[in-house]
Amino acid sequence: MHSSRFSTFELLRIFIPGMYLVSIVFLLLTSFEIPAHFYGYLYTSAFGFIIASIIAGLSFYAKETSKKRKAFQINQPSTYILQRSREISTLKPLTEDEARRLYFFILNHEMPMTVHDKVFFFGMIYHIMINIRRTSFWFGLLGFCGLLIQIVLRGNISPSAITGVGLIWIIYGLNVRYNKADRKMQENYQDQIFWLEMNKERVDTLILQRTKSH
Repeated sequence: MHSSRFSTFELLRIFIPGMYLVSIVFLLLTSFEIPAHFYGYLYTSAFGFIIASIIAGLSFYAKETSKKRKAFQINQPSTYILQRSREISTLKPLTEDEARRLYFFILNHEMPMTVHDKVFFFGMIYHIMINIRRTSFWFGLLGFCGLLIQIVLRGNISPSAITGVGLIWIIYGLNVRYNKADRKMQENYQDQIFWLEMNKERVDTLILQRTKSH
């Protein structure tokens, strides 16, 4: 059950940001009236669109830049396990990597399925929203540069170009204004830490087992 849902969440985490990026590229190309023969196959063929979305999504997935954000890094449950190991095993506490591995073991084998699924669901939402925000920002800047180029070359700006670039910035603004991804990620962490605190004896036993094995 866990593995199948995990796979679904990970696939969505790959495909949705990739699909959004390809859609934004298409929006800019059509807004600036780029001849269709430059990109026609990708958008007239469902297969081409899907392949392009997967490639773009895998590129996001491989970089994992969203994990560098403060909202992702602070208050991680593995930090609680690390601190707990230092309290109960001062001679040989866990390292950060060992605490992280033990956290995932507890998540997959000890925590209830509802907690497990919530972790991966909100993790998926967090990564998708951050990638959409960053994609909108950088392509919004690219579109703005395109508007400047139009002014230089043509002396005016086409209404379709203004509409396309404006739409991208609107998406970016809404993502920033109504951003709940960071808060939900922290709430998710706090729920997991609460579970670890409520099951302290079991957590301590696993920590001691791990410290004795290395």
